Amino acid sequence: MNLTRHQTPDGPRWALDGAYLPPSFHLGLLLELPRKAIAPFLAALPTAGEAIGDLLAPIEPTQEVWAAGVTYLRSRDAREAESQTGDIYTRVYVAERPELFFKAVGRCVVAPNRAIRVRPDSAWNVPEPELTLVLNRHGEIAGYCAGNDVSSRSIEGENPLYLPQAKVYNGSCALGPGLHIADPDTFRDVPIHIEITRHGETAYAGEARTSQMKRAYEELAAYLFRELDFPHGAFLMTGTCLVPPDSFTLTPGDVVTIHVGDLTLQNPVE
Repeated sequence: MNLTRHQTPDGPRWALDGAYLPPSFHLGLLLELPRKAIAPFLAALPTAGEAIGDLLAPIEPTQEVWAAGVTYLRSRDAREAESQTGDIYTRVYVAERPELFFKAVGRCVVAPNRAIRVRPDSAWNVPEPELTLVLNRHGEIAGYCAGNDVSSRSIEGENPLYLPQAKVYNGSCALGPGLHIADPDTFRDVPIHIEITRHGETAYAGEARTSQMKRAYEELAAYLFRELDFPHGAFLMTGTCLVPPDSFTLTPGDVVTIHVGDLTLQNPVE
């Protein structure tokens, strides 16, 4: 089951497998349900007409996106290389408690085919392709989407306390193209691929698999919900496994294409 959100003359509207759901449907209401009830509820909803409106980010304005850091060995190594503050990334990689940080509210999330941004006060900026969990109000995993955790490596590397400025700014979070609603056991080992094109040519490409992640999805979700309530569900980026070489930085005009399983998220850079 795939949920997408579209722009229509009457405002945003959700669709299921390419057909519009009733205008009264809202993702927040769906994510109030227990996981086992979500698929039957969707299957029972009426649909009408082909969903042809432009894709919007598959999140509602008041929902939140959070992110986990240093969940892959490649990410740990990259953060150690950029950091001027010692071995803190190695320590969090092996620690019991994961790194979690706020990324964006739904109204700030960039839709597919819309522009992501790089900070003009940062000299080193990269995309971070990530499987992003869709969590219900109980912290259960309802599905996933593709995500891009755009980051300023130079700002974070200068001082870890600058992490919010490196991670949270206009155009720094993209999700899409829709939500794949499924049991987590069906997507524990999916490929993640990224390609960055510049002037029509590939500037960087890489591929990894989610099975290389050190932590389980459920572990990350449990820590996020340990002392926070999300009455209408939440989104959790699970960390990046693909990091461009240190010599690479995003520039305006680049196009970033991310594949997570069968989902493709593409965004130009401005």
